[in-house]
Amino acid sequence: MFLAVRAARRRGVSAVPETQDPHVTQPSSAKFVYDFTEGNRDLKDLLGGKGANLAEMTNLGLPVPPGFTITTEACKVYLESGTEPAALRAEVSQHLDALEQKMGKKLGQADDPLLVSVRSGAKFSMPGMMDTVLNIGLSDASVSGLAAQAGDERFAWDSYRRLIQMFGKTVLGVDGELFEEALEEAKRAKGVRVDVELDAADLQNLVAHFKDVVAKETGRDFPQDPREQMDLAIRAVFDSWNTDRAKLYRRQERIPGDLGTAVNVCSMVFGNLGPDSGTGVAFTRDPASGQQGVYGDYLQNAQGEDVVAGIRNTVPLADLENIDKASYDQLMQIMETLETHYKDLCDIEFTIERGKLWMLQTRVGKRTAGAAFRIATQLVDQGLIDEAEALQRVNGAQLAQLMFPRFDLGAKSEMIGRGIAASPGAAVGKAVFDSYTAVKWSRSGEKVILIRRETNPDDLNGMIAAEGILTSRGGKTSHAAVVARGMGKTCVCGAEELEVDTKSRRMTTQDGTVIEEGDVVSIDGSTGKVYAGEVPVVPSPVVEYFEGRMHAGADDADELVKAVHRIMAYADRVRRLRVRANADNAEDAARARRFGAQGIGLCRTEHMFLGERREMVERLILADTDADKAALEELLPLQKADFIELFESMDGLPVTVRLLDPPLHEFLPDITDLSVRVALAEARHEKHENDLRLLQAVHKLHEQNPMLGLRGVRLGLVIPGLFAMQVRAIAEAAAERKNAKGDPRAEIMIPLVGTVQELEIVREEAEQVIAEVEKTHGVELKLTLGTMIELPRAALTAGQIAESADFFSFGTNDLTQTVWGFSRDDVEASFFTAYLEKGIFGVSPFETIDKDGVGSLVRNAAAAGRATRPDLKLGVCGEHGGDPESVHFFHEVGLDYVSCSPFRIPVARLEAGRAAAESKGSDSR
Repeated sequence: MFLAVRAARRRGVSAVPETQDPHVTQPSSAKFVYDFTEGNRDLKDLLGGKGANLAEMTNLGLPVPPGFTITTEACKVYLESGTEPAALRAEVSQHLDALEQKMGKKLGQADDPLLVSVRSGAKFSMPGMMDTVLNIGLSDASVSGLAAQAGDERFAWDSYRRLIQMFGKTVLGVDGELFEEALEEAKRAKGVRVDVELDAADLQNLVAHFKDVVAKETGRDFPQDPREQMDLAIRAVFDSWNTDRAKLYRRQERIPGDLGTAVNVCSMVFGNLGPDSGTGVAFTRDPASGQQGVYGDYLQNAQGEDVVAGIRNTVPLADLENIDKASYDQLMQIMETLETHYKDLCDIEFTIERGKLWMLQTRVGKRTAGAAFRIATQLVDQGLIDEAEALQRVNGAQLAQLMFPRFDLGAKSEMIGRGIAASPGAAVGKAVFDSYTAVKWSRSGEKVILIRRETNPDDLNGMIAAEGILTSRGGKTSHAAVVARGMGKTCVCGAEELEVDTKSRRMTTQDGTVIEEGDVVSIDGSTGKVYAGEVPVVPSPVVEYFEGRMHAGADDADELVKAVHRIMAYADRVRRLRVRANADNAEDAARARRFGAQGIGLCRTEHMFLGERREMVERLILADTDADKAALEELLPLQKADFIELFESMDGLPVTVRLLDPPLHEFLPDITDLSVRVALAEARHEKHENDLRLLQAVHKLHEQNPMLGLRGVRLGLVIPGLFAMQVRAIAEAAAERKNAKGDPRAEIMIPLVGTVQELEIVREEAEQVIAEVEKTHGVELKLTLGTMIELPRAALTAGQIAESADFFSFGTNDLTQTVWGFSRDDVEASFFTAYLEKGIFGVSPFETIDKDGVGSLVRNAAAAGRATRPDLKLGVCGEHGGDPESVHFFHEVGLDYVSCSPFRIPVARLEAGRAAAESKGSDSR
């Protein structure tokens, strides 16, 4: 049992209780199989997205081939125990019998075989990450029967070779390249370019070759029993949940690892029966731009995987009207029905079998960031959703994508090709031709463009590492396009005029120009253009809007800017959390204000002591007589000038100034360099008294772990007058601004407090200084004094500390370091990658707050602080304040504001609005 539990943990799933038989983790009454007529779209947890939507389309009366879905619960049992639930086989048999009666033929029946597809389908869409097997039921005994029934021998052998190829790769683990190479060799021998030009005899020979490959690679013949094929395929789909590529995709998209996948068993319909048949993918709106219209790809005489894989270039969906108008008109009607029903962009897979339209799948479609904002506002205007729902249809990560630069169209550039604009953005990098190189170079700091003929799920890690993806085959619905859009990666597909040779690691243009691996290329996912070399970039229109240089209300305003403005305005109206900026100078403060900041949540004063001022601080730290403390008098006017600029930039808004919090080593000479200098001076018999005195002082103050040493409040207590000088500079700057009719609202924050006694000592000294300044300048300043909660002890004793604090600001960066025992600069470069790969982290705790650990301390400290002081102001100033998921947590625990870098302010504003709308919606339910 221990081994089963440990294996389950390795797979990232919940282990079964030790007292429970691992083979019976579900009640005996559990239902593991649902007919398509039994489910609905609300059962995604149980039936997966694909199964739930197949059931929903069946309920709507749309033409869906009959079938059934094996639930995610069955998959969970399998993943936990390594064995399917005991009741599953009988349930599958029962539903298979019903399907055979409905279709009037048996699975794999020799003279007229029922064939089925076995497809995965998790709750969340994972395009291409899990596996599909088509044409299950075909065998040596039934292939002739299929040919006779279809009246097409070529079709039957084509279907058989597809089964062996998919089954061999997916179920039996045969290297897919072996099948691809055999197919390419068959085309070369025939002198043709595409597989549809192979005749029945060619395909029959290919089937024989494929079967030999299977036997050689697996040590067993290709299974001829139809039920064995189906059972093995079902198990393979379960196993595909934990393939490396599926786990990588889930980590990238933050999909939980314990959901499991459903399995959909669907009666086959065939798009490879000739020119009156085909398969396609359709979108009810353009997933790249959001524009309404007819969007998608169609491929005659093909099965569904041909479109998604991008092996053959498709025709635009609009061409279907000329190929098969009746099917086209019916498809348009169904697309309108589905979009109205789902109230969103729908992604549809369909097949036409000799003029009859069949719906194979629908789901709410993945879209680019720009399309998400446009579609959300379009649906509001159409009355399908309200503004609150529109706000939930977009997110901060998408908004951040829209703020990235774009190519300068006026710059000199060398266009070398053009493909399909599959996913917008401007990407520049060195050309690489395989995923391994993309990952390797990216980890070395290189920016790369992954170039392939077409991508497949095995390319996922390279796609993640690359700045952008370029393929010479495929369309807007190919694997590369769909996955890139989901990840927000720039992508150009179907650039047919570019000849990609992955073996030689080069790409050749129509005029003979050769792009070798390592050459820089630029791709524009908004236009589909490909350039040699680096193309300059310019700010995005969304950034221009936030900067105030582009107005959403102007007649010529960009449609995307208008959509962003509408959603941001609504988010600002409904959000409770205020958003401040982390800014240390007037320039950053002014930009933050343009971006919508409602004050400064963190001004790091140590950043004001660098450059020419560093020597003054060095003298101050090393001072051993009162005379040497003259450095304080030199620093005071400089600090005051800094604060005057800052208060002027943020006039009328709060400015939280953190007193000096540098690790001491940042203001001391390097001990090694200084030792060498002294040694060289002694060897040359040169005078070195000052350096020697400095070396002795540095040795005395040297720390093994400066991040946990003399810094923050400790520095202020050890060096008399240091914090008093800073408080005086803040108070005098505020007084001067007030006398100049300004409205300074300074908040003084004492860092790294671990006990209330530290805060009380500093507060008493600060209040004396403030009182002196008020008396001197004849003003009442109303300065507040608070602390930064960044140590576990401070969080655990927050009730005591609140007695002497007007506000808390959670320093989640240092709190994460001290809770985890991590030195951020060290661990991120050493073992974080391994932790992410092993699933110990779903995401770095420095990127998104660790709710269970760090978050628990924040929640408890906030409650304890407010229990002592109900009016205690609470904020967060770590960079988690700009992370979308973390913002929702801070809203939930009742903080008053978040603070982040200026560029992330719009993201925090949007997510604060989404958090408020989400919680309001939960309350109403």
